[in-house]
Parts: sequence; C-alpha cells; structure tokens
Amino acid sequence: MTTNRFAETNTQLVKAEAHRLGFTHVGIAKARRLTEEADHLEAWLNAGFQGKMGYLENYFEERLDPRRLVEGAKSVVSLLYNYHNPQQQTQPDAPKLAQYAYGHDYHDVIKNKLRQLLQTLTQQIGPINGRVFVDSAPVLERAWAALSGTGWVGKHGLLINKQAGSYFFLAELITDLDLIADAPVKNYCGTCTRCIDACPTQAILPNKVLNASACISYLTIELRDAIPAEFAGKMDNWMFGCDVCQMVCPWNRFATPHNEPAFNPNPDLLQLTKQEWVELTETVFGQLFKKSAVKRTKFSGLKRNIAFLNTNNKASKE
Repeated sequence: MTTNRFAETNTQLVKAEAHRLGFTHVGIAKARRLTEEADHLEAWLNAGFQGKMGYLENYFEERLDPRRLVEGAKSVVSLLYNYHNPQQQTQPDAPKLAQYAYGHDYHDVIKNKLRQLLQTLTQQIGPINGRVFVDSAPVLERAWAALSGTGWVGKHGLLINKQAGSYFFLAELITDLDLIADAPVKNYCGTCTRCIDACPTQAILPNKVLNASACISYLTIELRDAIPAEFAGKMDNWMFGCDVCQMVCPWNRFATPHNEPAFNPNPDLLQLTKQEWVELTETVFGQLFKKSAVKRTKFSGLKRNIAFLNTNNKASKE
C-alpha cells in the first residue's frame, strides 16, 4: 500500500471512530508552526487582555507549534462535541449559569472519549505517538479548528460552524500519523455585529479581539480576586459563565440539542429560586456540582459572584 493510501485509510478511520464516539465534526490540519498567529498572540498578551490568567503567557512557542508538544507530530485532528441544551432556568430572576456547566465536567467526559479514540487507533494501526487535549494544554484550539475546516472564528472569538452554530467543546488529537488535511472554510460573519453590540461588559472589540479581562466568563470563573466595582450592574445576572454572545448569534438558529446524557443537568439545578441561590450552602453546592465544571470556581467563588450580583442589583433599584 502506498504512503498516500495509508494516509487516506487512516484518515477515514480517525473520522469514523470519532463520529462513533459522539464527536459531531472532525477536521484535520498539517502540524506546523502557526506563524500567522504569533503577532496576534503577542499583541493580545502585551495589551493585558488576559487579565490575571498569567498561565497564558507561558509556553509561547508551544502554543504556536504542536510539534513541540508531540515529537514527530504530522497532524492536528480537531474535534467538536455538542453541548447545546435549550432548557433554561425556570426562575426568571435567579442568577444565571452558562449552558456548558449544566452537566458533568466536560474535561472528564471528553478526555475519556479521546483516550478511547487513541486506544482504538493504536489497536487498528499499531504503535503511534499521540496526545489528546481538551482545554488543558498550550494549544491554540480555535485556530486549529478553523484551519481544519470545522468552522471559522467569529467576532466573539468562538468557533462557528455553518450547519450547527457554536455550542461546542473543542478537543484535539496531535499525532505523528500522516493524515489527509481538510481545507479551511470561509468566514460567514459578514457585517453582523450582534455579539459585539450585545456583550454586557463590552468585552468584544473590533477585529475578532476579546478583552478577556472584561468578559463575564473570566470575571465569574477565572478571576480569583474581588470582581472590580466597574462591572457593577453590567453582569446581566450571570453567576457562572455567560452565553450572551452565543444567544444572539444568528448561526445558532441551526444549533440542535446534544444527546450526551452526562451533560444533562441535575434535576434541581434549573429550578432553584434567587433566594435559594443566595442561601446556598456548601453541602448543597457539593450535591449540585459534584462532577461539574462549576467546581473550578469553588463554593467561595460562586458565593462571591452571587453576592456581587445581589448587592449591585439592590443598589440599582434604590
């Protein structure tokens, strides 16, 4: 069998197995240094848009070149996993939770599937060198997802797929397998500015630049310090994450509900009243979010967020 024939066969295997495991879209790009991203990344960091996320300043070259993460890497496989859940919290004045955090922690769910993928490939092909990632290493995941043709990066900085919107987790397999690369797709945002206009804290800047230090997701999850007073009255009642830029995106009219049981919410989660959130105890927090990504902010962080919303909502009414 010729080298090209091996590449075609292995590419088909990778995509078929990924789809079997529940990944809705799979694309492939050749492993190389993302030279075109270097200036953008450096400028973004120099502007301080990373806020207190100092870890983003580390491993600069590794972020640009996957061959520094996996020796002999030839291909970057980008995989999308749907998490869209149209269910909403039933109490209109309850502090809000981003969809992605409704169910079990996506890191655990998707990493398990990626390990199964790598195991199957090893069984079918033989020993290969590969590493799997899901928001857990210095990988420019959206850049690779766009290069692999799974979508384009929107003005809000998220990946958008023309057929399915943007409610996806992104994951990668970096491997020494020589696979057939997919072509990037056109950016279909056009002149639309709905995400920019709707952002409660004006964190979305021109030219697909996100000031993460002003993003509600950063303020409620990544920031360990007190939420700056300048954001009082601008949080749109979000206590963990924020979905506004996705909710207003026209392409999400094509989003379909996920079919991953692990992402279904605790039955009580969407029913809690504002007062019940205010009075949340650490015991109830542990029950609601036992296997959830919300654990990242910890009980103290979630209580900080709720208190900030409650205090400033009261002040705005006086």
